[in-house]
Amino acid sequence: MELLTRTEKWDLTYNHALGETASWFFAQIRDNKQIYGRRDPKSGRVLVPPRAFSDQTLEPTTEWVPVGPEGVIECFTIVYEPFRGLPDPPYAFGFVRLEGADTAVGGYFKGVDLSDGAEAAKQLAIGTKVMTRFKEERNGDILDFWFEPQA
Repeated sequence: MELLTRTEKWDLTYNHALGETASWFFAQIRDNKQIYGRRDPKSGRVLVPPRAFSDQTLEPTTEWVPVGPEGVIECFTIVYEPFRGLPDPPYAFGFVRLEGADTAVGGYFKGVDLSDGAEAAKQLAIGTKVMTRFKEERNGDILDFWFEPQA
């Protein structure tokens, strides 16, 4: 039997209801330049981004906890090829565990020269301390903040 392939193009635009937890989280970023997590009352873990229920205990999270602005890089990638809907390359993206959080939040890295990939990777190494920075004009989404390595 011959296995066939087909190239298809999907271009979907949709409105996604964020729900109570994510709406409050993004409103705080927009209005107060502050990132929050939610505490799992059973384990004590602070989940960022916040979840209405713990991923480990399945208990409802209860308490809002301010986190950051400092954190450490847990993983990163440097992108040199263009992808539709994403920034023009090069750019760096990764996950940072903010001070006071037990999980990591994704975001872009700025303040690093990405023209030399090997040197940029040294500056973005796992465990590197970073500072959260916020746009002056914020919309209440994940692009309202980024991370910069601390000197």
